[in-house]
Amino acid sequence: MKTLEIPTFECETGNYHTFCPISCVAWLYQKIEDSSFLVVGTKTRGYFLQSALGVTIFAEPRYAMAELEEGDISAQLNDQEELERICLRVKNDRNPSVIIWIGTCTTEIIKMDLEGIAPKLEKQLGIPIVVARANGLDYAFTQGEDTALAAMTHRCPECNHRITDEEVNKAKLLVVDTDQNNNLFDRKKKLTTSNLVLFGSLPSSVASQLNLEPRRQSVCVSGWLPSQKYADLPALGKGVYVCGVNPFLSRTATTLMRRRKCQLIGAPFPIGPDGTRAWIEKICSAFDLKPDGLEERESQIWKSLSDYLEILTGKSIFFMGDNLLEISLARFLIRCGMVVYEVGIPYMDRRYQAAELLLLQCTCEKMKKPMPRIVEKPDNYSQVQRMHELQPDLAITGMAHANPLEARNIDTKWSVEFTFAQIHGFVNARDALELVTRPLRRRAESIYRCRNLSKQMVKG
Repeated sequence: MKTLEIPTFECETGNYHTFCPISCVAWLYQKIEDSSFLVVGTKTRGYFLQSALGVTIFAEPRYAMAELEEGDISAQLNDQEELERICLRVKNDRNPSVIIWIGTCTTEIIKMDLEGIAPKLEKQLGIPIVVARANGLDYAFTQGEDTALAAMTHRCPECNHRITDEEVNKAKLLVVDTDQNNNLFDRKKKLTTSNLVLFGSLPSSVASQLNLEPRRQSVCVSGWLPSQKYADLPALGKGVYVCGVNPFLSRTATTLMRRRKCQLIGAPFPIGPDGTRAWIEKICSAFDLKPDGLEERESQIWKSLSDYLEILTGKSIFFMGDNLLEISLARFLIRCGMVVYEVGIPYMDRRYQAAELLLLQCTCEKMKKPMPRIVEKPDNYSQVQRMHELQPDLAITGMAHANPLEARNIDTKWSVEFTFAQIHGFVNARDALELVTRPLRRRAESIYRCRNLSKQMVKG
């Protein structure tokens, strides 16, 4: 029996060369529809949010800035009074169901006690206040969402294991009768008693697609963290299974297990047809169900991606590291026929990503590709030197390094685009590959035009 190639992990202790984690406000305020976000920081953070989100704070979206000035930093002003004034204005203007405070680098440096102030103001205002730390000193880009969701787990209600007749009848209606044998009754029973909560912020359309996948296997998703409405937060507790949809939610997973006593389903993440299939299979195994029709479904999706696979097969790629999606994307692209030289990643919890790493090893073995080098907290200067030697066809990088690499004749794609794009599930695999192949197709078209031009010049 062949042993899988063990991945090598390195840590270069570079800085977090990533997008600021307070940008999590960009997608969370849209996901939690009755929320209001208050970012506590300096004027610089306000400028960043305006430019990154494309919406001016003066247009009064459902997020605001509590701007720190010299008086706050030198402790001349009372933090609680200032925050009370701002939150009261938010309440009167928006009347949100929850206010989420986002701490920044400045609040960390001046040791502002947001967790101590929040309960007092919550009593006075009568609105739940959730505190999430999203400073760039301790967290990478997408970990802002992780800290926010970890804080929200404490606000979820306790699970009540009693099942009403209405829920039983609803669950029975969701069963897809694809069984050819006599285990239909068992599947109905599993569906009515399964208690699965998925965590991770995704657009509603993608979340609906991922809801449907376990349902086809007779597993009913009982809720999402975060939910679209604060009042609809899922019930948590013993007997509740939880499964993540993104690899950057390790703190949330730990909080769900340790504080709320939930049972974590350690699965690869539903990115790419291979990852989605493995994700569903892990969920099924947790409920002692045999997956039905997944192999055929995956092969159909791969056939539909054949035009993209022709472009990617044999090409090489280098991940500089930005959004913590790197391991999942690398595994998916290796399955597409690419060679991954290096996977840079700002931070990785190997326990939370254990199933993803195992799938990466299996994929490399299956595709006869070398195991990529995995570098945590990479040093960008060293990475640029390595890219100069390796000359990859494509580099997935942060916005700061895209233009310098393009000037060195290396095609690039912004990693932030994968964060905001819909890339989860079977259906959206095509959108993920559209992003990856776009710079490669642009390069091929440019070469084609140059060749035609040179032929015309020769004929002339």
